[in-house]
Amino acid sequence: MLIAQVTDTHIVAPGRLANGRVDTAAMLRACVDSVQALSVAPDLLVLTGDLVDAGSADEYAHLKSLLAPLSLPTLVIAGNHDSRDGLRAAFPGLPSSGFVHYVRDEDPLRFVALDTLVPGEARGELCAARLEWLEAALASEPERPTVVLMHHPPFVTGIKFMDEMGLTGREAFAAIVARHPQVQLILCGHLHRPIHTLVGGRRALTCPSPAHQIPLDLRDDAFEGFNFEPPGFMLHRWTGDGFVTHQQPIGIFAGPFPF
Repeated sequence: MLIAQVTDTHIVAPGRLANGRVDTAAMLRACVDSVQALSVAPDLLVLTGDLVDAGSADEYAHLKSLLAPLSLPTLVIAGNHDSRDGLRAAFPGLPSSGFVHYVRDEDPLRFVALDTLVPGEARGELCAARLEWLEAALASEPERPTVVLMHHPPFVTGIKFMDEMGLTGREAFAAIVARHPQVQLILCGHLHRPIHTLVGGRRALTCPSPAHQIPLDLRDDAFEGFNFEPPGFMLHRWTGDGFVTHQQPIGIFAGPFPF
């Protein structure tokens, strides 16, 4: 099974630029083109939050039109820029009330989509209710290899201003996944760059954005902003024994040429 992960698309209404500078629609079109150009088509698309910039209906309609050429089964979760109600309206089949988290079986894998949104705030949270739901979701099918989808990464990245809008409840999250060995992979967004670590003994990673990136600056006084490092997405290939992850730049490049 081949899973394409796209995150932090930050789509705005047609004709507008995100942050007054970023043409996120053009960048998502280029991402879609790159996914379509893959030699092997993905089986599934996962969108790990901040799909739009302000949570409005016109933004979600624009997002759906930009993704339409992919025609792939799609799993979505909310980021801090998303609206739960807007997400529900745009993607039918999500829970009709409360947190937008759910379990989906896509043979041979199980996906647990976890809601970390705190409305009106950039930070994420795993409160007692969400952690209890996660524990029950994982306990319900202990034999099936499982992928957890969440927007805010459950680890400290070292990029201080992003960690200050990070996830509360991450220690309890790590303890839960440590108790459930079927968890194979934890896929996150929010950081606009690729970062890999272990959480509760499980692989956890963030994904680059198709649009703007967060610079790698580990100083305490790092500038709070974005840049235009090469955009990208990730491909996660389930081998039957585990996952192999590839980071793919967006664009059309010369080659291939013979060695």
